[in-house]
Amino acid sequence: MSTITAEELSATTLLRFATAGSVDDGKSTLVGRLLHDSKSILTDQLEAVERVSAGRGQEGPDLALLTDGLRAEREQGITIDVAYRYFATTRRRFILADTPGHVQYTRNMVTGASTAELTVILVDARNGVVEQTRRHAAIAALLRVPHVVLAVNKMDLVAYEEQVFARIAEEFTAYASELGVPEITAIPISALAGDNVVEPSANMDWYGGPTVLEHLETVPVAHDLSHCHARLPVQYVIRPQTAEHPDYRGYAGQIAAGSFRVGESVTVLPSGRASKISGIDLLGEPVDVAWTTQSVTVLLEDDIDISRGDLIVPSKDAPATTQDIEATVCHVADLPLTVGHRVLLKHGTRTVKAIVKDIPSRLTLDDLSLHPHPGQLVANDIGRVKVRTAEALPVDSYADSRRTGSFILIDPSDGTTLTAGMVGESFASPEPVKGEAEDDGWDF
Repeated sequence: MSTITAEELSATTLLRFATAGSVDDGKSTLVGRLLHDSKSILTDQLEAVERVSAGRGQEGPDLALLTDGLRAEREQGITIDVAYRYFATTRRRFILADTPGHVQYTRNMVTGASTAELTVILVDARNGVVEQTRRHAAIAALLRVPHVVLAVNKMDLVAYEEQVFARIAEEFTAYASELGVPEITAIPISALAGDNVVEPSANMDWYGGPTVLEHLETVPVAHDLSHCHARLPVQYVIRPQTAEHPDYRGYAGQIAAGSFRVGESVTVLPSGRASKISGIDLLGEPVDVAWTTQSVTVLLEDDIDISRGDLIVPSKDAPATTQDIEATVCHVADLPLTVGHRVLLKHGTRTVKAIVKDIPSRLTLDDLSLHPHPGQLVANDIGRVKVRTAEALPVDSYADSRRTGSFILIDPSDGTTLTAGMVGESFASPEPVKGEAEDDGWDF
C-alpha cells in the first residue's frame, strides 16, 4: 500500500460521493476494485477477503466483500446497509458511501447520497437503463447532487461494444437531464476486470474520456458552500467565568454555509436581535474570517439571550422565519407517517414540536407521476408534506442550501427518525382542490 505524507494529505480537497444501482449491477465490486487498484486496502483486509473467497471456491479475491460487511449481505450477495469507506490519493481525499440497490432499501440510498457531492450510478451493460436506474437518477436530482457519473458496467460481457455503451449513455442522459441533473459523465467500465476504473482500458480504445478515479480526482467542487448564504447554528454557549476570562461569552458551532467576518452585522434567529461580531476564535486562536465547515466560537458586541438551536446569520441576508413548512420528504421508518401525526422536527441544532398538517402528494419514481392526498407515507415513499411547528424556524429553501434547507422528523416516543425533508419545491405539487376545508384542529 502506497503512503501519503501528512503534507500531501493536508493539501488535498475532500470529495464525498455515493454509489447506487440495481441489484447485481456490481456496485460493491466497483468500490472494491477502486480501493484495490488505488492501493487503499490494508494487507490484512485483503488477506481476509482472499481467505473467504478461497473458502467459496473462487479463484481470485471477491472484491465486493470489502464493502459488504454484514453477514446477511455476504449470504445473499446484496448490499443492505450503507457502507462508508475513507481513502485518499495524492490528489484528493474521499468519503465513499456504498448504498444498496434493492428497492426495499431505497431509503438507505437517500441517506448515503444526502451529503454527497457526486453520485456514481451503475448500469449493467446487458440490461441498460431499468426502473431502479431511473429511481436512483430521480433521487439524485431530488437531493440536488451536483455531479452524476453513469458507470456502464460489465462491458466485458457485451464484447466491449461501443454501440451498447452509446445507446445506454444517450438514454440515461436524456432522462437525467429532464430531471434537472446539472452534470452527467458516462464512463464504460468492467469492475470485475478493472477496465477504466483506475487504469485506462486496453479493450476500449474507442473511449477517450477519464477513468472513474481520474474523474473523481479532478471533478470540480464548484458548489463551494463558502459562497452560499452564511449560516451558523449555535451548538453551545461558552461562559468560562474564570479569572482569566471573567466576561467571556462565546457562541460555538460549525459554520453550515458561507463565511463570517469580524465587524460584520449579524442577526440572531428566531428572536431577530441584531449585533456585530466582535471576535472569532478558531482552535483557540483569534481570526478575522471563518468559513464553511470550520468549527468556531463567535463573540458579539452586545449581550443577547442566545442558546443552543439559535441561528446566527448576516443581517443583510437573513432568512424568513415561519411555522408552516412545506417540503419534499423521504419516509425512512417502518411506521407510516400520517396526517395529524405529532412529531419532533430537528432543523440544524434546534428541535421543536410539530404536527403533520397535510400530505398533498406521493411521488411515483417510476414515471414521476403524483398520487394526490395519499393520507400517509410508508417506508421508502417520497412525497410532499406540510408541517406546522410549535415555534417559528428560520429555514432556507433546499435549492439554496442543502444544510439549512433540510430537516428530519422524529418520533417523540422513542427518538426514531421517521422522515428526511427538503424544504421548498423539488417536484411540482398538484393543484389544491377548491373548497377543501382547512384542518384547524390544532392551536399552533
